[in-house]
Amino acid sequence: MSVCMPAPDAAVLSRRHEIAQAMRAIVPGEGVIDHADELQPFESDGLTAYAQVPMLVVLPENTAQVAAVLRWCNANDVKVVPRGAGTSLSGGALPLADGILLVLTRLNRILELDYPNRVAVVQPGVTNLAVSQTVAARGLYYAPDPSSQIACTIGGNVAENSGGVHCLKYGMTAHNVLGLEIVLMTGEVVRIAGKALEADGLDLLGTVIGSEGLLGVVTEATLRLLPIPEGARAVLIGFGSVEAAARCVAEVMAAGIIPAGMELMDKPAINAAEDFLNIGYPRDVEALLIVEVDGPAAECDYLTDLIAEISLANGATTSRISNSEDERLSFWAGRKAAFPAIGRISPDYYCVDGTIPRRKLPEMLTAMAQIAQSHGLRVANVFHAGDGNLHPMILYDANVPGELARAEAIGEEILLLCVALGGVLTGEHGVGVEKRDLMPAMFSEVDLAHQQRVKCAFDPGLLLNPGKMFPTLHRCAELGRMHVHDGALPHPELPRF
Repeated sequence: MSVCMPAPDAAVLSRRHEIAQAMRAIVPGEGVIDHADELQPFESDGLTAYAQVPMLVVLPENTAQVAAVLRWCNANDVKVVPRGAGTSLSGGALPLADGILLVLTRLNRILELDYPNRVAVVQPGVTNLAVSQTVAARGLYYAPDPSSQIACTIGGNVAENSGGVHCLKYGMTAHNVLGLEIVLMTGEVVRIAGKALEADGLDLLGTVIGSEGLLGVVTEATLRLLPIPEGARAVLIGFGSVEAAARCVAEVMAAGIIPAGMELMDKPAINAAEDFLNIGYPRDVEALLIVEVDGPAAECDYLTDLIAEISLANGATTSRISNSEDERLSFWAGRKAAFPAIGRISPDYYCVDGTIPRRKLPEMLTAMAQIAQSHGLRVANVFHAGDGNLHPMILYDANVPGELARAEAIGEEILLLCVALGGVLTGEHGVGVEKRDLMPAMFSEVDLAHQQRVKCAFDPGLLLNPGKMFPTLHRCAELGRMHVHDGALPHPELPRF
């Protein structure tokens, strides 16, 4: 899965000074970065295995500046890569050597809190956690909670359709965003839907959420707020094998229980989290399952007892039910800190996020261990067990020749196996550059061509975040000429009226 980006356009690079001057006219002050040392921090996102110093970094302060930047770039054939906080793990915000990196962190205001309608209107640079913290005093919160929620921003959440620990019950970003304001590559500002739970017409909201910055730049999001549950309790369950823990996941769901969250950690992840935080995780188990339920106290009590009973029937060796809010939060603390904890035990790690049907978890976990062993590297597993979203972290050292290539090979085998087992290449991290060249494992040429037609409708010049998602990006005119005869787009008969 080694990443190969398009070769930089020498003609664009020769105009670098001109482009910088044009950007400074639009975004004055310190809004344009073009010195080599200052560009270095922007060379990658959370997928640090791949890096590219951008031609320029532009930090607009409002929607009008975003629109003006895109309008100028569209007229002058300059590529643009949108970026939020840079926590993407798929290379979705990997810069281009001949492109502008449009960083939206200065658009960081909460614009409106409509409590009667349980809605917040925010700019894309607002952090995920800040939304819930702001409305907590009114008994509300924003449900999606990625592990990076203290840093990741709403714009990036929209681009990748982020999930989190509680997405099993409360849904992904797509289920919690009611409306968007986006700027097209032409500089046009478009509003999609609003505060209503449902919008008329084509589902453009569903098209844009998860589009990874290929269609437009989000400058405003209308978020659905939920009442904080009356109570919440968690069960911390230890197993003698990850396969037993995986079977328990299926049994809990089969019993008709929809947990607020259900996460699984294997022994390497358990030990790393315990070394990092010392929160009391048992070390004499091969897997930990954290299952949380929420709602009225009586319901929580009943469900936690039922989950403990199911876990014992599936071979659990230890089981603890939280008896206080502090204890519940301590159960989650290690899971939330798993990524930095793993960072303490390995110079580098490479995390993939394929998704499989829950019933395939035992088979998948066994296979992943065999794949890692065959390549001579370690893998630590932390994932959203309830919805089958795997997060294997492949441990390697980039300073050792060949280890990155071995880590990539493990990741590729895992992702292809996910597809073979009836799953998909990504659950919430996105395709970006990481999984781009694996897309043909899921989609035919016809499928990919139709998806690119959507890209062309929004961005005919293919200037917005090029090199991401599509293994082969056809020019829009080429897509228009494709026919069923050359194995590309079919042209079905249109209905006659």
